Amino acid sequence: MIVATALLIIGLVLLVYGADRLVFSAAILCRAIGVPPLIIGMTVVSIGTSLPELIVSFSASLHGQMDLAVGTAVGSNITNILLILGGAALLHPLRLYSRLLARELPLMLLITLISGLLLFDNMLSRNDGLILIAFAAGYLLFIINIARKAERGDTDSLTREQLAELPRDDTGNTVAFLWLGVALIILPMSTRMVIDNATVIANFFGVSQLVIGLTVIAVGTSLPELATVIAGALKGEDDIAIGNLIGSNIYNIAIVLGIPALLHPGAVDMHAFARDYWIMLGVSALFTLICLRRSRCIGRVAGALLLTGFVAWVALLYWLPSATFW
Repeated sequence: MIVATALLIIGLVLLVYGADRLVFSAAILCRAIGVPPLIIGMTVVSIGTSLPELIVSFSASLHGQMDLAVGTAVGSNITNILLILGGAALLHPLRLYSRLLARELPLMLLITLISGLLLFDNMLSRNDGLILIAFAAGYLLFIINIARKAERGDTDSLTREQLAELPRDDTGNTVAFLWLGVALIILPMSTRMVIDNATVIANFFGVSQLVIGLTVIAVGTSLPELATVIAGALKGEDDIAIGNLIGSNIYNIAIVLGIPALLHPGAVDMHAFARDYWIMLGVSALFTLICLRRSRCIGRVAGALLLTGFVAWVALLYWLPSATFW
């Protein structure tokens, strides 16, 4: 058990590091072929925060572990709002300035509602996967359109912050390809470490793969979001901090949930919809209401309440694993 826990932690660290190196090399190579910097920042780098979840979900679905894949997607969204947003707001109150993010919040709620309709029958089919991937493609085109407008001078507070934060890296293509190779070696190895040892831990504690995906793996794969949100909050770049969470939550449902449905359609643990989906929907609605109220501020009191909600949710999963809301 101790060995499995240690290997799981090492696997998660390597997974996050490998994903970071993959995004780093992809950004350099995209710039080399002439992709505008802001488009790189709003697409490649943005998707990169959900890359650990995607890799775990992809690998789990290939091995028929659909509950682990679904738990990772749903749990990451809950973790992003309750733990990461709550923790960041406790450190530094966040205020939403961007009109673009105000338009993205309803999109996040929409894809959350769509996922509920797809999970209602406790199944994920290939058609469900196609619907989710189509939404992801539409959202990506929406982001690219925003980036192109910003490149022409139609900037928003979010795009101005992202332009200021874009790395000015002169690393050559050779180094980028080397990092790409390193990432492609690390990622499959670390993913197997995470999934295999998560299964061992689940069996040891007598909990389902869904619960392990919702908690241990969701928290571990959310480390990139944690880093970017806290860094943005401490720098006073509130729109980047909030925007990273909105984008990550959309990609987690549309891609991280959509890919397993395409690769390995099948039954899903009933608790994914009857319990966990409703928590995800509830915290997503709360996130939207807090951001769109008149003050548009997420203060320390709200942060403390969100963190308390995270602790209560984890306690519910482990103390009352059979609880449902439907």
